[in-house]
Amino acid sequence: MELTVLGCSGSYGAPVGGACSGYLVQEGDTAIWLDCGNGTFANLQQHIDVEKLSAIVITHEHPDHCVDLYGIHVLFHYGLERTGLPVYAPEGLDRHLADLIGGDWGGTFEWNTIGDSDETEVGDLGLRFSRTDHPPPTYATEVTGDGRRLVYSSDTGPGWTVGAFEPGAELVLSEATYQQETKGWPHHLCAAEAGVAAREAGAQRLMLTHLWPRQDPLVSVEEGSNAFGEPVVLASPHLVTTI
Repeated sequence: MELTVLGCSGSYGAPVGGACSGYLVQEGDTAIWLDCGNGTFANLQQHIDVEKLSAIVITHEHPDHCVDLYGIHVLFHYGLERTGLPVYAPEGLDRHLADLIGGDWGGTFEWNTIGDSDETEVGDLGLRFSRTDHPPPTYATEVTGDGRRLVYSSDTGPGWTVGAFEPGAELVLSEATYQQETKGWPHHLCAAEAGVAAREAGAQRLMLTHLWPRQDPLVSVEEGSNAFGEPVVLASPHLVTTI
């Protein structure tokens, strides 16, 4: 199983490499676009022929996690005339996002509703979802393939942890929006909180993502590593990691 970071900027695009949340997870012939924040569609096309996508997962409705869905809709509907790409998303998101296109996706997507503790399979990959501490309804995603697991926190405050899934994931991809001295909105994590949660869940590796752009990322790495007890990896666009 392979993870490609398409974007990792927290909440808005950073000046350099500024795509927001988006990841490509692949196993065998299966390819899932996990969150499609602004700027990630362009990066996705550098790593895969989009016609080979198996599905899209959208963890919640904030634009930095979903807005590039419109780009692939335009390509599929008007360019490739393709229909029925599976999308897994919180209830009502299809109708909410469709307001900007006159309420009609033209059959581009096959919408599937996700909820807390739901499980499904997409090709060679298994998916499981867990409701996080972040409004609106937001779902952390566990991806399983070839006996290995990726846990993606999506956006969350400390009221939820990766311990909601089984312990010992090979890789935890955790939001780390803030640093200890800059902890702001309560429904996001600082790097140290991400490190503690991953350590307590027995994660083998931790990758930090969704960093607020105006912070020194090296400080986040230091705080996250100290809390995790091992060096952590900082997400960056086009980083490819074997899980």
